[in-house]
Amino acid sequence: MPVNDSAPAQTHSHSASAQPAAAPASQDESRPAPTRRWPAEWEPQEAIWLSWPHNQSTWPGLYEQIPAAFAALVRAACQYVPVRLLAAGELATTVNREFGDLVRGGQLEIFDIPTNDCWIRDYGPTFVVDGNRLTGIDWRFNAWGGKYAPWDDDAAAARRICESIGVRHEASEMGLEGGAIEGDGAGRLLVTPSCVVVETRNRGWSREQIQVELNQRLGVHEVVWIDGGGLEGDDTDGHIDQLARFVNPQHVVCAVSDPEDVNHRGLELNFAQLLDWASKTTPPVTIHRLPIPPARRIETARVPESYTNFLMLGDRAVLVPTFRQPRSDDAALGLLRELLPGRAVVPVDAYHFAWGLGAWHCASQQQPAVPPFGS
Repeated sequence: MPVNDSAPAQTHSHSASAQPAAAPASQDESRPAPTRRWPAEWEPQEAIWLSWPHNQSTWPGLYEQIPAAFAALVRAACQYVPVRLLAAGELATTVNREFGDLVRGGQLEIFDIPTNDCWIRDYGPTFVVDGNRLTGIDWRFNAWGGKYAPWDDDAAAARRICESIGVRHEASEMGLEGGAIEGDGAGRLLVTPSCVVVETRNRGWSREQIQVELNQRLGVHEVVWIDGGGLEGDDTDGHIDQLARFVNPQHVVCAVSDPEDVNHRGLELNFAQLLDWASKTTPPVTIHRLPIPPARRIETARVPESYTNFLMLGDRAVLVPTFRQPRSDDAALGLLRELLPGRAVVPVDAYHFAWGLGAWHCASQQQPAVPPFGS
């Protein structure tokens, strides 16, 4: 949707406080034109990007379960869209051996790009379109506020991905992870201030300055701040993809919990804020409750599990994380099938993978189906 660059993005504010103002980045003539758009995940996709999980410390005591769990994701995704997988050095040899049939069949392409971890949603490029040209936005990545060193390879991955496929690369000075933003493809954006308007990501940036940067880089015109609370055990400081997702322009699913769950109050506040916004936005939006599974702990640590961490494969399928909780798994699959008639809604077991504190949306990044830059 066209954006008036002379004004900051319209905001529906929900109790988050702005940081002290400071000039984040020069506003110069090289900034994007107002025709820029961040396509929705349900729009046609050229490919889905994944990154092979190799950091054993991400799944302490459970890593031996992870390659098989991730292989199931790769094979499920390859049924619907081409998959581009990061695996460097010896990992590439291992992955080629595992997926030789998919590589030979053209469904899977392996890229020799090193990484520190597998969470490509957060460090991979956010692909936007300018007319019929694709641009990869490279946000500044510092491992969720400096939590997990080293992160040098992850921070360089967006640029390397863009270079490998001949797509225009555009660096932002703003610290942002891809799981922190959720859009409808038409200029509306959901975001949580707890992982963006914070000193560990954007020291000295005000919320208003962050909105301007989101407006310029993504072409959004309506920024909705959701600040009720995140999930116990989450290490991202409250990424929106664990809390609320568009399934299409008219429907949003919001994570909620049973009253006895420690997450209950914060998730209900998120739901109430979304309801308030939905009553004012255009086109109208219906907010649906999507209950998380019952609490699960490994030793004393809560595993942050949410069905909103589904992966949309364009207009063809949705891969939904399931957590070996039949009642809540079936309810989540049922709601998404109701909201997405004609779309394949595919359960993919994330029981072990979720111990890494994320699921299938966190571990993926979509590339919209538009011609590459310069074509």
